[in-house]
Amino acid sequence: MSAEGLRIDIRRGKILDILMSEGKVRVDELSSLFAVSEVTIRNDLAILEKSGQLERVSGGAVQTMKNYYNLDYQQRKSKHAAYKQAIAAAAADLINDGETLMINSGTTAYFTSVELKKRKNLSILTNSIAVATELGDYPSFRVILLGGEINPQYSFTYGSEAVNSLRKYKSDKCIISVDGICSTSGLTTYHAQEAEVCRLMIERSAHKIIVADASKFGHESFYNICDISEIDTWITNKIPLVGKINEIQDKGVKIIQC
Repeated sequence: MSAEGLRIDIRRGKILDILMSEGKVRVDELSSLFAVSEVTIRNDLAILEKSGQLERVSGGAVQTMKNYYNLDYQQRKSKHAAYKQAIAAAAADLINDGETLMINSGTTAYFTSVELKKRKNLSILTNSIAVATELGDYPSFRVILLGGEINPQYSFTYGSEAVNSLRKYKSDKCIISVDGICSTSGLTTYHAQEAEVCRLMIERSAHKIIVADASKFGHESFYNICDISEIDTWITNKIPLVGKINEIQDKGVKIIQC
């Protein structure tokens, strides 16, 4: 590879590093940072988009959901962490002392489990190893981790044993973190292994709470969980797409933005 080609690869690698850290990049800021023209940056973004590593938007680019879900669990926990923590705090405010909960394995659901420590006497059923570890020895909490096979990369249990165990329970509320939320395609996930678990948690809970930041809005992942009309509350950060949000509200979903 020529010296020029190496410089280009290094620059594009750094663009992806920034994208992984910030979730988005701007052409003018990258141009200034790397001391190259905006035309050069736009060309870089076009090449990276063709390889599926980002999605170009007006003035810059955002991380693709496919690229995001190739990150391991710990990396995903750090993405949009401030949004997730705010969403988690709002979700915990909807939970009352003494209630029964089902919680899935998403990273925003994990942040919510941490916020639940301000509650007392909760009974929690989860397929998330991280949630069970976080809350398992917390005073006054009863925590049940569903058995079954283990997905070590994303720290959750799944399979027929998990599903059969889950069918034995009902809960006051469930807290579900999803990979995509859309008025037409509903709730979706990249994980076939967890789709059935999430679907059953929603079915077996009286009140269904979805915790998902705005990056999941409008995205459709590969595996369907349920129709949007089957949930009660969606907690997210501020989203400017008012018209599309209204489509979800029209399905009877209460939206809390924080």
